[in-house]
Amino acid sequence: MEILRFTYGPFAENTYVVVGPSGRKAMVVDPGVDSEPVLDLVRERGLDCTLIVNTHAHLDHVACNAFFKRETGAPLAMHPDDLPLLRALRAQGDLYGLDVEESPMPDLALAEGAPLAFDGTTFDVLHTPGHTPGGVCLLRGDLMLVGDTLFRGSVGRTDLPGGDWDTLVASIRGKIFRLGDDVRCYPGHEDETTVGRERRTNPFVGDAAGTVR
Repeated sequence: MEILRFTYGPFAENTYVVVGPSGRKAMVVDPGVDSEPVLDLVRERGLDCTLIVNTHAHLDHVACNAFFKRETGAPLAMHPDDLPLLRALRAQGDLYGLDVEESPMPDLALAEGAPLAFDGTTFDVLHTPGHTPGGVCLLRGDLMLVGDTLFRGSVGRTDLPGGDWDTLVASIRGKIFRLGDDVRCYPGHEDETTVGRERRTNPFVGDAAGTVR
């Protein structure tokens, strides 16, 4: 399995293309603002986009849902707790002066304990609220797409509607930090990291943070 990262738009958000075990199918994760060129790259590789996934429903991660859905016909998957945010997508865009097309509603509801099937394999779904109520991480072996839950040396902000600091800390420490040190984390912004690195050094939630504030 291969994970390709593409960074676009005013929020420098990472859109990921997961190439499945067959080498012929692609899963697009978090098609954000200005991420339309990702589809050209998928097609240049001869890949068939069979799944679109949102780790959460903030504008910068879902702005191109409609485009990818229309162009590929692939089902859209998201955790239902973020449906209010998704329904307010155009209002989110207005806050930043962006004209954003309304998103279609998800075809698949992500839920912890219900693996997400893709190209003959599955991803475990970890519900990791705190940044948003329906934030999720997708785990397969030592690879994990973490959205905006955890960053290299930082964490997702909790000052937006639906955010909650204590809930975010519980998600990271109670679920992500219980995984192996070598699990590679692919975040929604900036560079990848590992569970071990963040557990040891993250100044907000790692060992370096001490008592939760």
